Amino acid sequence: MTEQGTPGSGAGKAPEPSGVDLARVALRAAREAARARGDAAQQRKQVRRGGLRSGARADRRDPMALGPAISRLLSERGWEAPAAVGGVMGRWPEIVGEDVAKHCEPERYDEDERVLVVRCDSTAWATNLRLLAPTLVARLNEDLGHGTVRLIKVVGPGGPVRRFGPLRAPGSTGPGDTYG
Repeated sequence: MTEQGTPGSGAGKAPEPSGVDLARVALRAAREAARARGDAAQQRKQVRRGGLRSGARADRRDPMALGPAISRLLSERGWEAPAAVGGVMGRWPEIVGEDVAKHCEPERYDEDERVLVVRCDSTAWATNLRLLAPTLVARLNEDLGHGTVRLIKVVGPGGPVRRFGPLRAPGSTGPGDTYG
């Protein structure tokens, strides 16, 4: 017999892979299995959409603190002026002073007309606030931005609710209906 035919010689077989060659074979097999499952295609889609993770630099997907997140929401929706005026309503005593704040309170803000409506608990305080209105508009616009509040409409106290009773005529508006 020749040496080629002996079982222990190994001359007719290809050498068995070892070391780096084994790693290459294993990597090739893993890649083929991944392609078969579709994982590679999914990763390519994610890379095209912005990557698998955000990386070292900040981007829009990173978590934000609450303050900047709310500021971004307000600016995206165009709610800066109403939110600022809402803040003024919360800080009303600081802006006008404690004495005025006890008797006058902001009721609503009309964003289209840029008018702040303030209700006072007496006609005397309503007159006082009407005299202070230009100064107050200037102070509010310094705080909120130029032109946010154009006018302050001062409303006096509301009258009593008129109810029908045994001594009232239907359709009567009270003592004023006989004068006009």
